[in-house]
Amino acid sequence: MNKILTLLALMLCSFGVSAQQMSGANTAWILTSSALVLLMTLPGLALFYGGLVRSKNVLSILMQCFSIAAIASVLWLVVGYSIAFDEGNGFIGGLSKVMLAGVSKASLSGEIPEVLFMLFQMTFAVITPALIIGGFAERMKFSAVLLFSALWLLAVYAPITHWVWGGGWLAEMGLYDFAGGTVVHITAGVAALVAALVLGPRKGYLHTAILPHNMTMTVTGAGLLWVGWFGFNGGSALGANGDAAMAILVTHISASMGAMTWAAIEWKKFGKPSALGVVTGMVAGLGSITPASGFVGPGGALVIGLAGGVICFHATVYIKQKLKIDDSLDVFPVHGVGGILGTLLAGVFSSPELGVFSGYGFAEGITTMSGQLWVQFVGVIATFGYTAVVSYLLLKLVAILVKGLRVGEEQEVAGLDIHEHEETGYNL
Repeated sequence: MNKILTLLALMLCSFGVSAQQMSGANTAWILTSSALVLLMTLPGLALFYGGLVRSKNVLSILMQCFSIAAIASVLWLVVGYSIAFDEGNGFIGGLSKVMLAGVSKASLSGEIPEVLFMLFQMTFAVITPALIIGGFAERMKFSAVLLFSALWLLAVYAPITHWVWGGGWLAEMGLYDFAGGTVVHITAGVAALVAALVLGPRKGYLHTAILPHNMTMTVTGAGLLWVGWFGFNGGSALGANGDAAMAILVTHISASMGAMTWAAIEWKKFGKPSALGVVTGMVAGLGSITPASGFVGPGGALVIGLAGGVICFHATVYIKQKLKIDDSLDVFPVHGVGGILGTLLAGVFSSPELGVFSGYGFAEGITTMSGQLWVQFVGVIATFGYTAVVSYLLLKLVAILVKGLRVGEEQEVAGLDIHEHEETGYNL
């Protein structure tokens, strides 16, 4: 009898180990999250951006989003994933995982297959360079877009991903970035701002209002972004658990508060709220909560969404009206500023001592709010500075390789759809 009981105990222990090694529930959730994050780019971001440009450039935006999705996916497989998540050193990963060398169906990353972890991270690598196109929409050559996006993914996105999520120096410091405040939003926002400055404004930008051609398309895309963001932030828990549930809840609360806040400011300032304001405020709330989503509670999310709406609104007005910078689709004031704000506020609202605004504690080894805030500040400055310098250098290199970044004046007036693709979005 004792031998039978011992054998049963060993079998149960063996079963427990295997269940701990691979979780079907976690695997199912990250599979779903991967689809949701890809949905954010295709068709979410494509529709959101496509509606914001003029009708003569709508296909160019859709084409850029689709093409970047394809190029980024291939590059992530070939070398990007290895640069980001191979051991390497504190600043860059190694090359032992090139083409997923040594990774099989049985390989695990935590409690999910490593190929799934790689796929989930691939969807982040897709949307980040796609976000940047909003900074130079309606005026950059298609060849320049493709080359810059490819080089930027490998030279900026992958290394910073390693710093934050791949065991690099910011991870070792204890930086809180749950789903991409630094990795996605600050990098994309800063790169878009640099690109807007390098290329200069669109023809007529300083003299006439350039209006969206299809707000229905934009609102539809915004709705897909909102839903997809549940996978973006909730999936970053890498498990079907309470962390994922809370991340989704605070994501929704912050998005809602951001939309309400932006609309309220417009209502007071201009007499009427706009659909464009509501969806832009929603994105500001989403971008702001992204780095904090795994570390704060609903009370903190409410404040972060409110702050995102207020600060991103005024940043947008300041950049467009005061600085006259043609960041065409407001990538920096919404994503960049929102990412900076959320990364810093993660250091505040992660505190467990704020009553109804409390979060879930500081990083290991950090015992005070000031200590966490310092790490968050370092992460923001390092990400901002590295992205700005490397993005500028890449733009100059691409300009040499493709003989200029920008289409000619006649081609810009005619529209990129016809000039770059010999197609039109609407045949009426």
